Amino acid sequence: MMNKNTITHAMTVDVEDYYQVAAFAKVIKPSDWDNWPSRVEQNTERLLQLFANHNIKITFFILGWVAEKYPQLVKTIRQQGHEIASHGFSHQLIYNQSPEVFRAETAKSKQILENLTQIPITGYRAASYSITRKSLWALDILAELGFTWDSSIFPTHHDNYGISGSPEEPYRIITTNGASLLEFPLTTAKVMGQAIPAAGGGYFRQYPYALSKWLFERASLNQTKPQIFYLHPWEIDPEQPRVPNASWFSNFRHYTNLKRCLPRLEQMISDFQFGTMSESLGTAKVHKTLTIHELAANTGNKQSPAPT
Repeated sequence: MMNKNTITHAMTVDVEDYYQVAAFAKVIKPSDWDNWPSRVEQNTERLLQLFANHNIKITFFILGWVAEKYPQLVKTIRQQGHEIASHGFSHQLIYNQSPEVFRAETAKSKQILENLTQIPITGYRAASYSITRKSLWALDILAELGFTWDSSIFPTHHDNYGISGSPEEPYRIITTNGASLLEFPLTTAKVMGQAIPAAGGGYFRQYPYALSKWLFERASLNQTKPQIFYLHPWEIDPEQPRVPNASWFSNFRHYTNLKRCLPRLEQMISDFQFGTMSESLGTAKVHKTLTIHELAANTGNKQSPAPT
């Protein structure tokens, strides 16, 4: 076990079920979700027990659809002292939605969570990190709805998400309408000039643990900069049903090393100091402020207009 210091990294869980992931979107439609056996409650409860055993509080980004269907789960998370933030409502890629649909769904999810917790919900994370150069318009809507911080931008290149070249440390975004959002980007580590994802999820399951630890340490410059770690409840559940007709690549992304995720997570908690997003942001120095247009320019692309 390594020595911990005062830097608190953010441990986060995106609360969604296995059949709601983007990897299976082509074979499971939202209208079919009720036909699949749910495992989100039992898997989230296993994570809650793990965090209780290690005496840490974390941030849960809860999907509105899940919160509406399982309100007691949200109340339990809150009662145990964890931070609650929004993960949207229907887990759809933002750049495939219209601004009107995104606004309505995000407002609905926020209201559901606030009704259940009786506290303001000010943090947000997009489904599949889908705030990209094609959907920066969503940041204006988040600010209009009362969100003050976001964790949706991955400063790397990926087929479904990412703004390559965007800041790798927490920064402030000034939206088109002049509002302000604090952005806590997902963890990447520079290796030979390339931003390598090191934030958790599928990367954590696919990499050997030693590599995940090394990348996380490299990103945090030996524990001097706070970083984000994330995973999903279904990632600790090797017994979940298999989804038929999914592509081999989707199966690879989703099912690789499910059995190894929970023990690796326990090791990660032992090797690093974790807390909530708010606690971690409290240890961060925010030096950079970017407008929406400056953020878009970092990618070498101009911001796309909102889709109609």
